[in-house]
Amino acid sequence: MITFADNVFRLETADTGYTFRITKHGHLEHIYYGAKLPSPDIEALAHKRTAQAGSTVAYGKEDPLYCLDTMCLEWSGIGKGDYRLSPAEFKMPDGGFVTDFVYESHSVKDGYIPMKELPSACAVDGECASLIINLRDKSCAVTLTLIYTVFEKANCITRRVILENRDNRPLVIRRLLSMSFDTVNSGFTLITFDGDWAKEAHRHDRPLQHGVFVNESRTGASGNKHNPGFLLCAGNCVAKCENNAGENHGMVYGFNLIYSGNHFGFVELSSHELVRVGLGISPHCFEWTLAEGEGFETPEAVITFSDKGFNGLSRNFHSFVNNYIIPEAWQHKERPVLYNSWEPCFFKFNQGKLLGLARQAKKLGVELFVLDDGWFEGRDNDSAGLGDYAPNRRKFPRGLAPFAKKIRKLGLDFGIWVEPEMVNENSNLYRAHPEWAVQQPGRESTLGRNQLVLDLCNPAVRDYIVVSVGKLLDETGASYVKWDMNRHISEFWSEHIASQGEFFHRYILGLYDVLRRIFQPRPRILLETCSSGGNRFDLGMLCFSPQIWASDNTDPVERLQIQGGLSYLYPQSTMGAHVSDAPHQQTLRDTPLSTRYNAACFGCLGYEMDLRYLSPVEKCEVKEQIAFYKARRKVFQYGTFERLDSTKANKTVWLCRGDDQAVAGFFQTLADVSEGHDALRISGFDPETRCRISTKPQKLYIKRFGGLVKHITPVPLNPAGFILRTVNRHYALTDCVETYECSGSALAAGILLNNQFMGSHYNNKTRLLGDYGSNLYVIEMTEMYA
Repeated sequence: MITFADNVFRLETADTGYTFRITKHGHLEHIYYGAKLPSPDIEALAHKRTAQAGSTVAYGKEDPLYCLDTMCLEWSGIGKGDYRLSPAEFKMPDGGFVTDFVYESHSVKDGYIPMKELPSACAVDGECASLIINLRDKSCAVTLTLIYTVFEKANCITRRVILENRDNRPLVIRRLLSMSFDTVNSGFTLITFDGDWAKEAHRHDRPLQHGVFVNESRTGASGNKHNPGFLLCAGNCVAKCENNAGENHGMVYGFNLIYSGNHFGFVELSSHELVRVGLGISPHCFEWTLAEGEGFETPEAVITFSDKGFNGLSRNFHSFVNNYIIPEAWQHKERPVLYNSWEPCFFKFNQGKLLGLARQAKKLGVELFVLDDGWFEGRDNDSAGLGDYAPNRRKFPRGLAPFAKKIRKLGLDFGIWVEPEMVNENSNLYRAHPEWAVQQPGRESTLGRNQLVLDLCNPAVRDYIVVSVGKLLDETGASYVKWDMNRHISEFWSEHIASQGEFFHRYILGLYDVLRRIFQPRPRILLETCSSGGNRFDLGMLCFSPQIWASDNTDPVERLQIQGGLSYLYPQSTMGAHVSDAPHQQTLRDTPLSTRYNAACFGCLGYEMDLRYLSPVEKCEVKEQIAFYKARRKVFQYGTFERLDSTKANKTVWLCRGDDQAVAGFFQTLADVSEGHDALRISGFDPETRCRISTKPQKLYIKRFGGLVKHITPVPLNPAGFILRTVNRHYALTDCVETYECSGSALAAGILLNNQFMGSHYNNKTRLLGDYGSNLYVIEMTEMYA
């Protein structure tokens, strides 16, 4: 709901309120953002200006207390006394950098306002409303439009800016963010999600200190180094004080950006304890000139608030993504269990090998077979072939279409990997069009993964990709596409743009154009984007791609941090997660098959292992895993996801909560010697509801115990010998299965689980987790107490 009275704007969602007003000088003063209030109470909540601070510059001679540097603002310029970081820096038509945008008019519109070239959140009529505020510079004929769209059910507000030059002289944009937001410091902690290849989205907490902290990507993509999303929580989370925000309590603000290119987020704490947050396109090497009548539209920023801790904030973001970001054809649609050929094969395969793997995958319950890298001409390693789309006739003698038909004949859907934004120098495309690659004249090109980037600023390149990929999908009848992008951009230059300061943004606009032209006419194809894993995990890609490959790292211990970090900002329905062979290719860590699955099922499940070498008992377990997932797929993919608090540093506990069933994942990293009790503590169920909690059965393999088996066998046996190797292929123990019945209030208090192995005793009621062990617990609501 959006209201305006007495120069005060009030934006309200189901649980939050956002208030600001027009000052007597025409600036927009931020008043409040937080839990919904019954009345505005403007004067009580407003930041006070009753004394003049030293070293400040008054806005006008007539009012020495009106100083922009000590006010909470919705938007701020440069050169009028506000010395905090501005969301905008322009070289104005008059040749100077001073800007002073003041209120001119506003309007309210039901629904969202479509964007011209950028993706945006979309909703049906009645599910959102938009506020359009028109500002004008007091000296030059330049206007700034602030657009707020309120998504009431998701407790989210989007913000974006449109700048228009109406002067007959040019205006040069050096920085233009999508939003700026000021508030009073509440002892905030800044939380970012950082990493690199194979270690994306690790959570990092920093108590907010005076100065400016920047969360930025400069690689040409939203990046695996710093995800564009970040949080501010009240209280110092690092210090673990009683009043700090936790998973289920405390005040948390969240910010994200619907954009896939270089981003720039900042948080500044001023000397007067005011906090400014800004988010938008990175100003790194950015320069954009507007002639008279031209405009520039920023991406949408997304903000949300929860007074119910991080899980409350995540519920807002997850609802927003699932309902307003994901393409309509895939909203709340269950994702298939897939098998991917990459880790089991790399480039070394032929049609016969792949069909053999597909047959085994079908027997285990897989629904989709994905042909990964290596299928096209010349592609026997990563140094050749990118840019070409002719099938490798040695691997597929009759081409891809007949192969895809054979896959479907097995009862599987067919999916395929592509990397359309890249080109190898050793390719037919590069030999024909070397000028299509991103290269700066007069400078030697640098390679990443032996490849160059194609210039998506060039319309001919975009046309080539659209035609080539479209033809491939139509000929093979693919129902799934994995779209990869395996390097950062360097030597950014294009002869098809007026200014090289436009390159990074023009490239992303070109990518969005390509994705629209390929997939909007084919809405039933499931697109999963990838960029060396999670190098481009952002809301912009999710507007086209219902799921994203979270990381090339399939080690479940690492995935606890990667998927756990992403879960603050994105729902589990967006995360590709696979079960792979162990020891893992990225860490050499050897983890149980059960844990690999238990982590992967909190996402879009897939398998990426060589099925030829699974033992009969391992195949039996995989088949049981897939059946369990399918029976609870809606809960895993669309249930309410929660990170449960744990009192132990070596434990991670996740929960997916459905309508009448929930599944908890209990994960242990490194085992402690003779560990004390573990508790499963889950709140949120009706206190009077009767709950049944049971462990998902899983297997314990004899080989895991090594030489310890000699203590339980009548005669000593070589743990690497023929007898035990044979036994291990066909037999496994069943790990401890627990079953409890209790009230919802007892479950909230915490049920104590059976003891773990303590080093001196074992029976079938002992939990044998060890290093990297885990369990899934199914919670079913059975009835109400009388």
